[in-house]
Amino acid sequence: MVERVPPRSVQPRRSRRVLLASGAAALALAAGSVVPGAPLGAAPQQAQAADNDTSTLTVAVAQSVDSLSPFLAQKLISTSVSRLMYDFLTNYDVKDSHPIPALATKWEPSADKLTWTYTIRSDSKWTDGQPVTAEDAAWTFNKMMTDEGAAQANGSFVTNFRKVTAPSPTQLVVELKEPQATMAALDVPIVPKHVWEKVGDFSKFNNDTKFPIVGNGPFVLADYKVDQYVKLKANKDYWRGKPKFDELVFKTYKDQDAAVAALRKGEVSFVAGSPSLTPAQAASLKGEKNVEVNEGPGRRFFALAVNPGAQTKDGKEFGDGNEALRDQKVRQALFLSIDRRTIVDKVFQGHAVEGQGYIPPRFSDYHWQPSAGQSLAHDPARAAKLLDEAGYPLKDGKRVGEDGKPLDLRILCHATDPNDKAIGKYLKEWWGKLGIGLKVDCRDDVSVPWYAGEYDLAFDGWSVNPDPDFVLGIHTCAALPVKAKESAATDNFICDKTYDGLYRKQLAEYDPAKRADLVKQMQSWLYDSGYMSVIAYPNAVEAYRTDQIKSITTMPEAAGNIYGQDGYWSWWSAVPADGEGAHGAGGSGSGSGSTGVVIGVVVVVVVLAGGGLLLTKRRRATADDRE
Repeated sequence: MVERVPPRSVQPRRSRRVLLASGAAALALAAGSVVPGAPLGAAPQQAQAADNDTSTLTVAVAQSVDSLSPFLAQKLISTSVSRLMYDFLTNYDVKDSHPIPALATKWEPSADKLTWTYTIRSDSKWTDGQPVTAEDAAWTFNKMMTDEGAAQANGSFVTNFRKVTAPSPTQLVVELKEPQATMAALDVPIVPKHVWEKVGDFSKFNNDTKFPIVGNGPFVLADYKVDQYVKLKANKDYWRGKPKFDELVFKTYKDQDAAVAALRKGEVSFVAGSPSLTPAQAASLKGEKNVEVNEGPGRRFFALAVNPGAQTKDGKEFGDGNEALRDQKVRQALFLSIDRRTIVDKVFQGHAVEGQGYIPPRFSDYHWQPSAGQSLAHDPARAAKLLDEAGYPLKDGKRVGEDGKPLDLRILCHATDPNDKAIGKYLKEWWGKLGIGLKVDCRDDVSVPWYAGEYDLAFDGWSVNPDPDFVLGIHTCAALPVKAKESAATDNFICDKTYDGLYRKQLAEYDPAKRADLVKQMQSWLYDSGYMSVIAYPNAVEAYRTDQIKSITTMPEAAGNIYGQDGYWSWWSAVPADGEGAHGAGGSGSGSGSTGVVIGVVVVVVVLAGGGLLLTKRRRATADDRE
């Protein structure tokens, strides 16, 4: 699952950045061998709450849940909750993100790689006591294959599936139309058939009408209040071991400064911002008693997305996007006028890396950079020339089209994201110098105009998974909505035959180097098209109270993020601090806590205060905090 940081950022659909992945795993898959992996061992049972007490880890979040249905959830907060509620077939290793067992203990392709057989573990059960079987997985995939409403969030994973069966309770068989390189990275939550087969309209069911919700993950969803909180309880029967905290609460704060203030008071245990703390917030927490600031290379990109003309799968256009943006020269001119270095220095204050390709540097195998001749780096003079060539000459300080109308644009902005607002001011200045007017339209929920195609540009961003297939798939023709103004898998309505052809090739390529080259060609196309301009790769900057959390796992473990991981390692591994602070996140607590991060049983100090360490690698959430 990827998490989007607005409408729908990406897993964490989709949210991922320094090491990368699946080289060895992909080689093994290409060779047709079994890939069992080695799961992260259970951490020692330290600092357990007293029998008559409850340890609660409260996480302050800036996003609102879009849906608690794993078939619809796309925002980072929502996909993070799905990861905690339901197991996937595989998970990602906390050290280097290679695929490891989860609900499936092993997986093996046939010689032609068109049939994949998964062995489903026998020691997993649903929280209502029923066993988890291969039939649950088969039903989940088949529902996504046959019901458009159930395919909204993760349908791209199954479009190449021909048939899915469960010959036995522990055997799942997936038959493909063509080879598919993502079969060890299917980021799809598996749901209980006996519960979900009763659902009528999957496009509208939000899974929030009855609690607790039946799942099989490390936590059970116990309660939910719209725009207030999501409360989960530890699953004592989870096969990997019970989480150390008894409760995990995601508490919504519309004001990020208020969330930081709550951390200072001990009212919350952890704060990540939207999805990161601002430099000023991080600096204000540096040196604060019982507070640690963690910074690592992010798995997200921060971008501008252009509305190329909203359309349905059958080609019917809708929305009111400015037709000037259908001209590649106009799009490139806009991006040539952006000074990325200024944004990194002034807005992110060094806590980011300048954007280039679509995949962040954290995923080095797939990260792409433009050649010198291809670069759309800051060049206002070239931008002005392109606008002239496109038929928008400068008259009395304004760019005017053939119809005599000035070139004025709108950009969707997330009201809860201070970065959107700050960058919006720079864009108004830079584009204004070119003669282009700009209205920065900040909203609490950008999804409505986004899905309706009623915007010109939007601040966008996704959390990228170790396997890039999902964030590449949201720009294919297949991701377009069936009906106008309905939510769909598409990011910003891109549909191009050349791009789609490259997408199909990378999906079918098992050779890691060849696949990486195809992924880079796709990024090159996106870059040249001007539909997406990656501005920066923000570092993950977050903070937690050491008098409430004794230790917690980052991903990658050497120096990574805590919130929005490719997995559930942080919240599953978090150990309560000794003392009152671990119980209820209400008092200030008295435990000194640990200043490190626990991985298994090894304590590693990885706290990067302020901007102390800037790794040279760096989810949209565009619309709204997407995954």
